[in-house]
Amino acid sequence: MRILYLTQYFPPEIGATQSRAYEMARGLVRAGHEVTVIAEVPNHPAGIIPPAYRGKLAERADLDGIDVIRVWVRASQAKTFGSRMAFYLSYMAMAIAAGQLLARGRYDLQYASSPPLFVGAAALALNATRRIPLVFEVRDLWPESAVQLGELNRPAAVRWATRLEEACYRRARRIVAVTTGIRDHLVARGCPAGQVALIPNGANTELYTPQPIDQGLRQRLGIAMDQFVVIYAGLHGLAQGLETALDAARLLQPHPEVLFFFVGDGPRKPAVVERTRQMGLSNVRFHDAVPEPQLPAFIAMANAGLHTSRRLGISGGTLPVKMFSYMACARPVVIAIEGEAAALVQEAQAGLVVPPEDPAALARAIMVLAADPDLAAAYGRRGRDLVLARFSRQALAGQLERLLAEVVCENHKEQDK
Repeated sequence: MRILYLTQYFPPEIGATQSRAYEMARGLVRAGHEVTVIAEVPNHPAGIIPPAYRGKLAERADLDGIDVIRVWVRASQAKTFGSRMAFYLSYMAMAIAAGQLLARGRYDLQYASSPPLFVGAAALALNATRRIPLVFEVRDLWPESAVQLGELNRPAAVRWATRLEEACYRRARRIVAVTTGIRDHLVARGCPAGQVALIPNGANTELYTPQPIDQGLRQRLGIAMDQFVVIYAGLHGLAQGLETALDAARLLQPHPEVLFFFVGDGPRKPAVVERTRQMGLSNVRFHDAVPEPQLPAFIAMANAGLHTSRRLGISGGTLPVKMFSYMACARPVVIAIEGEAAALVQEAQAGLVVPPEDPAALARAIMVLAADPDLAAAYGRRGRDLVLARFSRQALAGQLERLLAEVVCENHKEQDK
């Protein structure tokens, strides 16, 4: 198969979306298919385009067998409504142009990953002009999530985005949902159940593996060998509610053996760092985002993995990628979230679940793990077993390949009639 893969975010950018897109595309290439990715030039989430990519409308490169076309976007460090729209719309326009002019030859199908929803708009344009069948991936419900986060609050914009969303669903041969909650929501919205497939988030179980505590990395980072390190590795964004973790850290200041270690970047990071300074928290450390191949070492340096979330309706239907990364490394998880992710961790007995926005409960859960190494190790082993059984990125890429092959076969049959 020749596959045109539209995703605004892609490595060398760092993040869960980028990781999923790369692993899926790489899995398809390993299976013998040709994959062309149309992505933005690196800039997310900081909004700064590196010097090597400035002044170019497009750049083409090979990344582990993936044909990657990176296109210019109007990036901005300011995260206002206007700057976000310029950012999304510039990718949409450039992706359409690249799909017409640079992605030449016949493609069997296109795979478009949303959000941003404007990726779907680009896919619709290419579907109409080049007649490339569309498979549409929904990683988050948009515009619902943007409305709940306060990123989209203009009624006209919400109505327009909803119409675009519904057009993507209608035109797609298949819809891929990353959580059961998203799948059920789409079916309730009228999408035929047989056309909505579930291919969840997961972890690369060859990259993320169980390792003993990395004392060498601790030494380089200035972390005591006997501290109980709770790592948060991921986006410092609007939905994550990292303020809850800071409040829990304040409660745990009488326990200097516990350290919170945040790895990553995002629009909320400056505010979170400043709040940490104002609160005088000596048990909180920050580190810049690291390329994914380096992330397992940071998780191996920690004793437990943390995920927090604000109490939002959209959070109940999410399965955070970082959670699977922690579990694949056999680290117990502490998650402050409700819904699907909480149920999964509780069912697997892979860690502790507390309500979102409850610092006291979060602090108590961390102390339970710190006080009982055997319990923490048991949670970690069960988490690793769960990821191997159900959430290995290699197996999930195989599921995607079979789904796309099915769509291509159906399309060929229709053309032969």
